[in-house]
Amino acid sequence: MSQHAPSYYAATAHRQNARPPLAGTERADVCIIGAGFTGISAALELAERGFSVIVLEDQRVGFGASGRNGGQIVNGYSRDLDVITKRYGEAAGRQIGAMAMQGGQIIRERAAKYAIACDLLPGNMFTAFTAKQMRGLEHHVKIWNQHGYSDFELLDRAGLAPHVKTDRYIGGLIDHQGGHLHPLNLVQGEAAAAETLGARIFEDSRVTSVSTGANPVVKTANGEVHAKFVIVCANAYIGNLLPEIGGKIMPVSTQVLTTEPLGAAAAELLPSNLAVEDCNYFLDYFRRTADNRILYGGGTVYGAQDSAAIRAKIIPNMLKTFPSLKDAKIDFSWSGSFALTLTRFPQMGRLSPTVYYSHGDSGHGVTTTHLLGRILGEAIAGQASRFDIFASLPYYPFPGGKTLRVPLTVLGSWYYRFRDKMGI
Repeated sequence: MSQHAPSYYAATAHRQNARPPLAGTERADVCIIGAGFTGISAALELAERGFSVIVLEDQRVGFGASGRNGGQIVNGYSRDLDVITKRYGEAAGRQIGAMAMQGGQIIRERAAKYAIACDLLPGNMFTAFTAKQMRGLEHHVKIWNQHGYSDFELLDRAGLAPHVKTDRYIGGLIDHQGGHLHPLNLVQGEAAAAETLGARIFEDSRVTSVSTGANPVVKTANGEVHAKFVIVCANAYIGNLLPEIGGKIMPVSTQVLTTEPLGAAAAELLPSNLAVEDCNYFLDYFRRTADNRILYGGGTVYGAQDSAAIRAKIIPNMLKTFPSLKDAKIDFSWSGSFALTLTRFPQMGRLSPTVYYSHGDSGHGVTTTHLLGRILGEAIAGQASRFDIFASLPYYPFPGGKTLRVPLTVLGSWYYRFRDKMGI
């Protein structure tokens, strides 16, 4: 039986019994491939609408990025709203901008509706190292105000003091509609909620093939599901299942660690208990956990090769931010893969009238997956207007194909790493 990666989240998650693998032939209105945030969000949305749903998961619910991420509710997308407007046009920019806060709202609504205990707390903050980054935050507020969002608070260096005890930053921006949580408990809680509404979830059920005809069939080693619709939400773990879409994303890993419980010392470092991420291209992110550890993450490995030196990647930056942690014991360190697109914007589409997909949230998945899961449910229910906004956008494969996409992307990333180091 598959197990979760040995992370802080797996060690502290609410107990949830393993679900059986698929065996034999099953039927459902909708078969969903992947039990991460996107798949489970769509499953819950569809179950609430009265559809019969089967979810097939290769490992365990929340096994991938959904159960290993930084746990931050960061609103919007991996590209800012003015970039989206410039790239896709005024109409698309307005429509996409109108949805930008909905992922976080869905999380809060579901946590309350289904009593999901996931350590949910409000507020996240972006921190700036340079005057240029600070101007970027001011521009961010201006653009979001134009889309009707105003619950932001710009801070100078002195204004940071009640929130984060470090000398690294010159200012920051609080999004009061952001927040942080225990992501594995969230996705498992949503899965349990979907099951109370009749959805069925099969774990250890790796999909081996998907037919895309009028009556699609999804096969595993020991069974098959006949459905009216299929939704593919495998993200960074799609492998070679569907090369026509898998070739347009690239797995990328990020590294995370947590200290031992620090008690009052953790509250001294992050007094207001906001989640924090900096403004570098290769950003760091950190927050307090419910048991007063410091969770600190960052680093990027293109191609999602698990790093053998997670602590060596993370600890130096953590100690630059919080020198007082030099003697703190590190209890957990892990990596997790997410799916990156060339445009750094999520991809949605149809492989046929009966087979839908969504992936590539590009490091912004906690909120975006919840929005897109709802949109997938709407589309299956016949309300495809929001789905079609995303599906109409152009998507491109990475240069060099699967063979060269990693080295070419690494070459490009060196430019941005140099900019981060030089503060430009």
